[in-house]
Amino acid sequence: MTESPRVIDAHHHVWDLSVRDQDWITGPELAPLRRDFGLEDLRTQARAAGVEATVLVQTVCVPEETPELLALADADPLAVGVVGWTDLTEPDIADTLADLCALPGGRHLVGIRHQVQSEPDPEWLLRPDVRRGLVAVGAARLAYDLVITPDQLPAATRAAVAAPGVTFVLDHLGKPRIATAEVEPWASRLRAFASLPNTVAKLSGLTTEADWHHWTTDDLRRFTDVALAAFGPRRLLFGSDWPVCTLAADYVRVVDTTRGLLSALSPSERAAILGGNAARVYRL
Repeated sequence: MTESPRVIDAHHHVWDLSVRDQDWITGPELAPLRRDFGLEDLRTQARAAGVEATVLVQTVCVPEETPELLALADADPLAVGVVGWTDLTEPDIADTLADLCALPGGRHLVGIRHQVQSEPDPEWLLRPDVRRGLVAVGAARLAYDLVITPDQLPAATRAAVAAPGVTFVLDHLGKPRIATAEVEPWASRLRAFASLPNTVAKLSGLTTEADWHHWTTDDLRRFTDVALAAFGPRRLLFGSDWPVCTLAADYVRVVDTTRGLLSALSPSERAAILGGNAARVYRL
């Protein structure tokens, strides 16, 4: 009997509000997220969905969070990788990255991310100090996760051209406006980004870009089909974006919906998106 391919959730979060506030959780719509979420909360759901391993992703831009996530991954076999945060603009970023990798659990550091979506400068990624930091990330053999809006995709594309030694991982497909069915100009910008050999993208965070209460698989499909055509099945990664996804769907539904969106692909292509690509891109 052929064994089922390993499923890796390449994008989820945890937080403990007694340790640190998540200041982005504001307003009544996000109120369900204003509680603690830990790996123990995820474990049963992941098992029910057939997910064997996960990648922890940072949520706040403070230096203390990344060592905490590395320690969590070191203590729990569910989390096999960490996408952390560090200040890309600091002069000694190479040393900082080396220090993170040397920490207990440092072997789990697979990438760096910054909340670029919140930067007021639309070309923040093109600043000379940021570009220098991106090069250091690549030199450390780490990926760089991009959490950006569609309007920031052109700058991300130029940043990827300027740093060919860095693998740029586009979170949430660049957050297309699924709820209003605005395929363009997102699709054209996504294709330009995908045309570069050092770019990949995550099928993650899509249900919360749709109508939280009335979305359908077909609402997502018109966007995921664009991504499949642009990147191909060898450059897309599945991610749940748990627990943020729970605003629109529970964990099992997110995983099952992703499987449905990939149903027309071959078994090997589905296996790549559901786990193989994450293992390769993040060197898990």
